[in-house]
Amino acid sequence: MNRCIGLPLGACRLEKGFLENRQRAVMDQALPYQWSVLNDQVPGVEHSGAIRNFRIAAGEETGEYYGRPFQDSDLYKWLEAVAYALKLRPDETLRRHADDMVALIGRAQQEDGYLYTPSVITNAPRYANLRDDHELYCAGHFIEAAVAYHEATGSQQVLCIARRLADHLCAVFGPDQSQRNGYPGHPEIELALVKLHGLTQEKRYLKLAAFFIDRRGQTPHFFDEEAKARGDHKPYGPWMGRFDYRYCQAHIPVRKQQEAVGHAVRALYLYIAITDLARETQDQQLLTQSRDLWEDVTQRKMYITGAVGSSQHGEAFSVAYDLPNATAYNETCASVALVLWAQRMFETTPDSRYIDVMERALYNNVCAGMSLDGSKYFYVNPLLMIPEVAQVRFDMADTAVERQGWFKSSCCPTNVARLLTQINRYVYALGEDRLYVNLYAASEAQVLDGRMRIRQQTDYPWSGEIALSIFCREPVEAEICLRIPAWACSFKVAVNGETLEAIRQKDGYVHIRRRWHGAQLIHLSLPMEIQAVYAPRLVECAGKRAYQRGPLVYCAEEADNGPCLHTLISQPKSAEVHMEEDMLGGISVICMKALREIPNGLYDGEVERRPASLRLIPYCVWNNRGRGEMAVWLR
Repeated sequence: MNRCIGLPLGACRLEKGFLENRQRAVMDQALPYQWSVLNDQVPGVEHSGAIRNFRIAAGEETGEYYGRPFQDSDLYKWLEAVAYALKLRPDETLRRHADDMVALIGRAQQEDGYLYTPSVITNAPRYANLRDDHELYCAGHFIEAAVAYHEATGSQQVLCIARRLADHLCAVFGPDQSQRNGYPGHPEIELALVKLHGLTQEKRYLKLAAFFIDRRGQTPHFFDEEAKARGDHKPYGPWMGRFDYRYCQAHIPVRKQQEAVGHAVRALYLYIAITDLARETQDQQLLTQSRDLWEDVTQRKMYITGAVGSSQHGEAFSVAYDLPNATAYNETCASVALVLWAQRMFETTPDSRYIDVMERALYNNVCAGMSLDGSKYFYVNPLLMIPEVAQVRFDMADTAVERQGWFKSSCCPTNVARLLTQINRYVYALGEDRLYVNLYAASEAQVLDGRMRIRQQTDYPWSGEIALSIFCREPVEAEICLRIPAWACSFKVAVNGETLEAIRQKDGYVHIRRRWHGAQLIHLSLPMEIQAVYAPRLVECAGKRAYQRGPLVYCAEEADNGPCLHTLISQPKSAEVHMEEDMLGGISVICMKALREIPNGLYDGEVERRPASLRLIPYCVWNNRGRGEMAVWLR
């Protein structure tokens, strides 16, 4: 494997620009807001109960458990986001809250290392229903949070809690007769154990991750055996037989899975773990499988916005090319997971196609999942919204017409927060004497063991002009690799004002190898043209176009174009771009001529068409001006 790694915490800092705006919204607004919600201090939103559950489990309050089986993970993901935020910017109040939560989690942990408030509070049997309960899922999210918090703050307390929990799991689960030979219905612990192994170099954690992966889907089926043991003879799960084991990727052994099926977030967390394990153990079979699954997800089951998991039934993948617009599920968490998986895939095999998908998912679906002020969120992300329809259709029951302050299943808000607070780590990646420039964002970083300082100045994604200032006190022999996005129809590269005519390209990158010393300047120009995109394989998109410019997908909103967006016929040859500094935080808007059909009855023999105008905004900022129609695909 031609491996490389992302930057460590704190090595890169974003400067004023698109990504920094989103990251700052999380640190300034989303994290304090989420803290208040987790403490049940925000009226008018769904009750959380997450922190109170820990206090009850620790014996410090009395009461009943509140929430879904995975409620603990809301606090864990918040803690992980806080870890990244503290590394970027000291905040005494946030640090105090986080330290208090670490201490509380430690007090709720049982003497043998077990940690899961639903079972502690209800005194329910441990690990009796791995299929439906979320003990191992929550354990995974805590371990991820603990690794991040330890790396950010040096906290030994949080690492001690995580290791006690992991050691407990190593004792309980495994192939021996004295151990449980099961695995979780919701993958997550697997990738977390690999991450903990990376920090501690404890081989038992890597071994347990491999056990969970290889045990999944084997026969006799563990989930059937545990159901019989607890006297549960119902069809699969609490959904009365609506799903089979594809829902949790347990239908066949993992190493035989070639197609993405079932619950999208569960699937992607499993694929991350497969990729992580392949990287750590040099397992070529798992690496090849990761590539096959990647191909299926991104070439047959991914929306133009980088969203995945099209089916509202089971929050799941459907068959190839079944990507409906209005009824699309596209859970925000699934796009977060896709970004994380893309980074892992790149680290095993540096190739721009992985970062292209990361960029598409990040700039479009992930950013659409949080309002500009950081206080409201989308769980479901359709590509077509007609509010009065969405509110009455049974197959759109989970589709909110406006972002919400919180959810009964509130996995998405904290997931967006933990991704956006660490996204600066993904701007650059390091290979052997090689620096990959993956994301274009105003930033500054220390790289190559501190031998090189690089500052990126750009107004990306509004502009494709990128200036990279390189400074080395001592001569550094290294290769700088500039990603050329798949959307770029052309590009120009200059070093110190001299245009490079003979450019070496490989795997989607321009490779510039030289002896860097003193101050030098690289300029990359990526012309951002308006592109009309067709999707001939998608039934609902026949005869329609979507518009993108650079990494951004655009959409029409009722606020700009009036209702009945489906009656508009776009005319792309007239399209122009305008920068609107005072609109939605400053965005580029696409304006073009259009025709609007004027219907008379339900069915007409002829339809009048009148000249009209069409105004498109980036999909990532839609629904920040109140409810209304929205459409990505236009006639």
